[in-house]
Amino acid sequence: MNVAAIAKLSIAMAIFGSIGFFTIHTGIPAVELVFVRCIFATVFLCGMWFITGGHKIEAWSKKEVLQTCLCGIFLVLNWVFLFKAFEEMSISVTISIYNLAPIIVLILGTLFLKEKMTLQGLLATIVCFIGSILIVGIDNFQSINLLLNSGFIWALLSAICYALTMITSKTIQNLSPYSMTFIQTAIGIIMLLPFCDFTVFNGLSTSNWIYIVGTGLIHTGFVYYLFFDSIRSLPTFLVSVLTFVDPVVAILLDIVLLSFSPTLLQALGIILIFGSIFYTVRPRKQMA
Repeated sequence: MNVAAIAKLSIAMAIFGSIGFFTIHTGIPAVELVFVRCIFATVFLCGMWFITGGHKIEAWSKKEVLQTCLCGIFLVLNWVFLFKAFEEMSISVTISIYNLAPIIVLILGTLFLKEKMTLQGLLATIVCFIGSILIVGIDNFQSINLLLNSGFIWALLSAICYALTMITSKTIQNLSPYSMTFIQTAIGIIMLLPFCDFTVFNGLSTSNWIYIVGTGLIHTGFVYYLFFDSIRSLPTFLVSVLTFVDPVVAILLDIVLLSFSPTLLQALGIILIFGSIFYTVRPRKQMA
C-alpha cells in the first residue's frame, strides 16, 4: 500500500468533512458561496496544472471537453444544493442523505445504463431509504410542505447531482484530473454569475471572510490537489472506504462544536445508511 497516498486522501477527506461547519459561518447564501468557491478552485487548480507541467502533455479531445462541461454542470449544482441543505438541516442529517450518492449510482445504472441490479444493491437501496426517513423524521413525510421545508429535497438533489457527476466522469479517460476540474469550476463561474447577488458581501465580518476564503482555498483547491494526487495510486475499494472519513468528521464536528444531538431514530437512520453503503463498496473475495 502507498502510505503517502493513503495519508493524503485521509487528510483530504477529513478537511472536506469540515465544509458544513465552514459553510454555516460564511454568512452568505449557497449560490454566492459556490461562485466564490469556483473562482478559487479554477485559479488554484489551473496553477497546479502549469506548475506540475501537465499543460505540456495534455491530451485534448472535443468529446471529452464537452463531457467535462456536462459533468461540471452537475458538480456545481451538487454544491449549490448541498449548501442550501446546510441552511435548512443539521450537518449530520444533510451529510447522511448526501452520501446516498453511491446507492443512487446503482439505481441510475439500472434504469439508464442497463446494468443489472443485484440483490445486494436492492437491499442496500431499501435500507438506505428507510434510514433517510428515520433521520429526516417520519412526520416530515406527511405533507409536501413539511418535506420541502425540512431541507430533505435539497440534500437529495445534491446526492443525485453528485451521482450524475460520478457517472458522467467515468467515461473521461484522457484529460488530466487538474484540467478536468478547472474546466468544471470555470463552467460554474459562468453558470452562477447571472444569479449572484453581490450585495450579500457587504458588511461581512473578518470572521466571515476567513471562512469564505477557507471554503474556497482549502476545501476546494487544496483538498482537490490532495485528492487527485492520491487516488490514482490507490485501489478503488480503498478510496471508497477512505471517503467515509468525510461524513465521520462532519458528524463529529456537528455534535462537538454545534451541539447536534441526534434522536435514537436519527442515530439508527445514520447507522443504516452508512452501514448499507459500506456493505455495498466493501471488497469481495474472489471465487476460486
